[in-house]
Amino acid sequence: MHAAADTHDFEQAAVLRDRLSALALIQGQGDVSAQGVKEADIFAIHQQAGQFCAQVFFFRAFQNWGNHAFYPRADDSLSEADVLGPFLMQFYESRIPPKTILISHDLEEHELLEQALSERAGYRVKILAPQRGEKADLVNHALVNAREALGRQMAQTASQKKLLAGVQIAFELDAIPRRIEVYDNSHISGTNAVGAMIVAGEEGLSKKHYRTFNIKNEDITPGDDFGMMREVLTRRFTRLIKESPVDEASQIEDDSSQTGLPDWPDLLLIDGGKGQLSAVREVLKTLDLPRPIKLVGIAKGEERDAGRETFHITGQKPFMLPARDPVLYYVQRLRDEAHRFAIGTHRARRKKNFVKNPLDEIGGIGPGRKRALLNQFGSAKAVSRAALSDIASVTGISKTLAQIIYDHFNPSE
Repeated sequence: MHAAADTHDFEQAAVLRDRLSALALIQGQGDVSAQGVKEADIFAIHQQAGQFCAQVFFFRAFQNWGNHAFYPRADDSLSEADVLGPFLMQFYESRIPPKTILISHDLEEHELLEQALSERAGYRVKILAPQRGEKADLVNHALVNAREALGRQMAQTASQKKLLAGVQIAFELDAIPRRIEVYDNSHISGTNAVGAMIVAGEEGLSKKHYRTFNIKNEDITPGDDFGMMREVLTRRFTRLIKESPVDEASQIEDDSSQTGLPDWPDLLLIDGGKGQLSAVREVLKTLDLPRPIKLVGIAKGEERDAGRETFHITGQKPFMLPARDPVLYYVQRLRDEAHRFAIGTHRARRKKNFVKNPLDEIGGIGPGRKRALLNQFGSAKAVSRAALSDIASVTGISKTLAQIIYDHFNPSE
């Protein structure tokens, strides 16, 4: 680099400078390196108060290439080793394991796991629970990370539970809500209209439960937010009734062990005032839900100022929460997240429609034939102007399909 600079070859010097910076970044990845471990995945699991954290470190080329914390759900009567074994198998369901796997707790099914992973990988995989030396130090480092990550997770969960307890008091719920759903719509003059649902629970926002709804009802007047919300909630709860029926005797549905959240919400937050809330209430009344759900409408304050929101609940006078109430901040974050998610989905759909090609509307034209047509004519517009014989001359386009394409762009003929 310096030699290039001395000869005034500054472009080459800049290239070498960037290369040097990239190499420094690679060499500096992670705070742990290993002299005797070339390639390995390291698993350490920690349990506290019935919760588990599995910390996984990835070592390649004698260096730490990153780590990730997982929080497997398991019965609190199980030991860390009992949870680690099944977690390992689940982890490698869609991944190829390295030749060495280091673990914090020895497993009863040690040999069986080695055999299964070896058959999957096509080479011998060794699972070790080291007790001393460098490998044991690496496992202990991962164990410390698991312990600290679980502590942070539990602290966050405790804070979240405190907020949910405040929500229960503010909105006069019968119990602390375990699942909150927030709905919002997004469109531009009714085009590319979408509805969005976000979900929150004891562990905060649960993005894997988020859902979007492309508005399909063509009878809805463009920009009719009530009509859009009516369609979204009808589709949402019709499907929920079908897929997750409630025990009418107990009014309680089974929790989803896969997700950690109940399938049915305890609270619906609707971005809107009295009118929007009434529309939602009528929809749910029509569906004859097997269990009650609390509905709360959030009307924006004067000049849409945050902190001056008015809350609407059926049968009660509209009210506001104190300006510095943590519950108010929490509800604002939920509403803003629903708004962000709805707008993001709307923009993605609008962008997709912007790049839509007229050739996509013609049956029988897949990616290969579309590519051949565009290579031949340069654009869909040029295809629309082409003669029938020219279209039929394109490789992969039969005379019948050429006639279909020609007729699509020349309907009068």
